[in-house]
Amino acid sequence: MAITTSNSVLSLSSDLRKHHDNQPKIPLILSSRSHSVSLIHNRRPSSLALRCFNNADNVSSEKDTPIELKFSAFPTVMDINKIKEILPHRFPLLLVDRVIEYTPGVSTVAIKNVTINDNFFPGHFPDRPIMPGVLMIEAMAQVGGIVMLPEVGGSQDNFFVGGIDKVKFHKPVVAGDTLVMRMTILSFQKRFGLAKMEGKAYVGASLVCEGEFTIVSSAGTSS
Repeated sequence: MAITTSNSVLSLSSDLRKHHDNQPKIPLILSSRSHSVSLIHNRRPSSLALRCFNNADNVSSEKDTPIELKFSAFPTVMDINKIKEILPHRFPLLLVDRVIEYTPGVSTVAIKNVTINDNFFPGHFPDRPIMPGVLMIEAMAQVGGIVMLPEVGGSQDNFFVGGIDKVKFHKPVVAGDTLVMRMTILSFQKRFGLAKMEGKAYVGASLVCEGEFTIVSSAGTSS
């Protein structure tokens, strides 16, 4: 039996081979230390180069960074002098050190640096310095005052905690911690200087205290 192949088939096969040979070659650059691969355009627009990147370089650079340079400082929206222009509290019961976010009439985020030099630690407790829960509530209420007092025109006016609901303490706060407190207004009767707020306090990413506060300004009660 004889097998014949038409010229048209041979011509098509030859054309495909030539087309394949004319295709741009893609150089492959691999490394045993490579962890990620990406395609980038070569200088010639008709070809692509496959390049591998070594992520180990980024990891090693992070390890080489000293720990004191890895974390940025909290921003300062209000320093202690500005806080004292709003709050009537003074030593030893001024429990807000810095405001790091402020949205007038809506919310405030502030910090309290908890230090062993705080006057409550010698008695609470001598062998285990834990910030009293009532003082955490007081600190959060003071942050609430920073939200409310400028709105009722009562700078440095006294204000009072009218009620506390749904309070939960999740973790102890100890000397060396930075207490980050967010107070958000839920409802506000500006005429009476009365606000209901939601409060949350954190140490790092851990929620340590939360609750709902009713705060009344003396500027509102006297009008």
